[in-house]
Amino acid sequence: MVGFNHYIRPSGMVGPFSVYPNRPQIDVGFRSCALLCDSISSGPHAAVLFSLSRHHAASSRVSSDSPMTFPVTMLNMLKPSKFFDNVVDRLAWCITNKKISTKIVSKKHYFVSSSFLSLSTSLPSKPSDFRLLDNVTTCIAFLQSCAESKNLNKGKQLHSVMITYGFSHSPSSITSLINMYSKCGRMEEAVLVFHDPCYEPNVFAYNAIISGFVANGLASIGFQFYKQMRLEGVMPDKYTFPCVVRSCCEVMEVKKIHGCLFKMGLELDLFVGSALVNTYLKLGSMEDAQEVFEELPIRDVVLWNAMINGYAQIGCLDEALEIFRRMHIEGVSPSRFTITGILSIFALKGHLDNGRTVHGIVMKMGYDSGVAVSNALIDMYGKCKHIGDALMVFETMNEKDIFSWNSIISVHEQCGDHDGALRLFDKMLGSGFLPDLVTVTTILPACSHLAALMHGREIHGYMIVNGLGRDGDNGVIDDLLVNNAVMDMYAKCGSMKNAQKVFNSMTNKDVASWNIMIMGYGMHGYGMDALDMFSHMCEAKIKPDEVTFVGVLSACNHAGFVCQGRWFLAQMEHDFGVIPTIEHYTCVIDMLGRAGHLEDAYDLAQTMPIQANPVVWRALLGACRLHGNAELAEIAAQKVMQLDPEHCGSYVLMSNVYGVVGRYEEVLEVRNTMKEQHVRKTPGCSWIELKDGVHVFLTGDRTHLELNALTSQLCDIGFILDEVLNLY
Repeated sequence: MVGFNHYIRPSGMVGPFSVYPNRPQIDVGFRSCALLCDSISSGPHAAVLFSLSRHHAASSRVSSDSPMTFPVTMLNMLKPSKFFDNVVDRLAWCITNKKISTKIVSKKHYFVSSSFLSLSTSLPSKPSDFRLLDNVTTCIAFLQSCAESKNLNKGKQLHSVMITYGFSHSPSSITSLINMYSKCGRMEEAVLVFHDPCYEPNVFAYNAIISGFVANGLASIGFQFYKQMRLEGVMPDKYTFPCVVRSCCEVMEVKKIHGCLFKMGLELDLFVGSALVNTYLKLGSMEDAQEVFEELPIRDVVLWNAMINGYAQIGCLDEALEIFRRMHIEGVSPSRFTITGILSIFALKGHLDNGRTVHGIVMKMGYDSGVAVSNALIDMYGKCKHIGDALMVFETMNEKDIFSWNSIISVHEQCGDHDGALRLFDKMLGSGFLPDLVTVTTILPACSHLAALMHGREIHGYMIVNGLGRDGDNGVIDDLLVNNAVMDMYAKCGSMKNAQKVFNSMTNKDVASWNIMIMGYGMHGYGMDALDMFSHMCEAKIKPDEVTFVGVLSACNHAGFVCQGRWFLAQMEHDFGVIPTIEHYTCVIDMLGRAGHLEDAYDLAQTMPIQANPVVWRALLGACRLHGNAELAEIAAQKVMQLDPEHCGSYVLMSNVYGVVGRYEEVLEVRNTMKEQHVRKTPGCSWIELKDGVHVFLTGDRTHLELNALTSQLCDIGFILDEVLNLY
């Protein structure tokens, strides 16, 4: 640059042309200080160069989005000189390369795409005239943009240009082309580039092809390229091994790579060590992962997060909490990913106090404005059954997404507030959010519990119209989980006809699908239909499970099929391989009791191979009330009160038995016992679905606006209050 500046004189710029007449590569990265010293003179060229030097010096200070109209104007003024034809071209591409690289770093691939379009329309027709891309820097910049934006068409066009002008065989071009095709998911083309006969692959090309196969889910092929790399004597570097380690499918393969790393002295590198830890975690080798983790001299927050999540995923929640505690002691600030991971652990363990502590950390670090962290807090409070705290977090969120709505609706559903879940669902629709599959599978159980058939139908219709879970273009919902949820909703709402339609339209059915239909028919008294469904299930070679026989025995119970119920209980283990559980015995005892076979029911409760629980004795107690058998009821009541003295249902059933047989002194005695034991009866409730929503009526609650009108109408149709049942 000093020699060049020596010839810049006020009289003209002839000197440098004669010194460098045929130099094809001229460094036009002008140094502003050198030009500033020699260009303050008269003469048009010196003035122009001074202006260019000022612009170049300022370019590092101005925004990368600043327009380039000024240098283009200056360059046009330099056209009379032949020398400057060369300089102008190279200066233009120097500026363009810098601009493109800046845009790629800032993820503004739209600028690079538009630049490539303008370039491709003005390319010279002959390779000999192509002077602009003689250092391939621009090509690589464009390839990087195509890779990041996954623009395969533009990448192929540029590849063609590079082949035409002979730029496709340089090591950097080969690596960039492999990376571009890999990012676009075209590994066949990447392999063709890799095996270019004019090029012998180096470590960078191997790194690109191995990482490409691993990123595209073809880890085994990537591992084969690693073996080829070693056979050909290409020495891997620290960027090779993370991809190779991730391509391993067995722990022994990872340990072999680990041994190579130890020999090369790379085992303590954070980049390599993180890959080892993550791969050991993926393969379930927690001891090896922990060992590598402990040996690393530097551990970043990503590595701590990996260990926490690795332990959590295999159910070792206490170990995950210990890692989090150590992270805090060592002064590593948790990231948002750390917070969401640890909150999920507290949610699973029900650690409300620890969850509140983390909530305080979240607020202190300013993470409470993040949607993902707020969603994790909602989930944690919900699983800890603190619906109020979950709702408070939800209401204070500055920004909500569909996951936020799904979380809060799920919390209300899990906590038994089905009416609240429906209200939130309506509020979500009013806020402009559209339900997804998670939303509908969460809200449909609420409709089932409330028997809100109208709401359920509306949701089902929305799913059909908007194609949620749809199979292709035929309009049929083919998502098994969604179909089961819809079918369960119709069955529990009593619309077995619609449930059967959904069942018939399903191309895939699992055992849960059959169980829903059997339970639905049995619940509503269609015992024969339930047994027919069970027969069809066996014909379809679907193996029944424990839930299936609960449905079958419940159907026999509700329909009064005593003989069939006894046969199923006796044969379910022998013929179907299902061992009877306490639920199955309870169904049969209740069936026998309802049918009046109280002694048989009592004998079965005494002789069954499983110890009777309070539910069994309450079933017998309910049968005694139905048939007015006070003596057997006292035995059953004594049993159940020994096992579950705080349950109000047993006292109520016993008092009802006494009331049926007219022993009102014993009724009052039971009531006094409840007071002494501080046992309170849970108020019963009824509800009805109308167009304006679901109306709920609690026992003793007289706040409903239309209660008097409803009571009057009940009297008009002949309703008579049972005084015995009104005692509580």
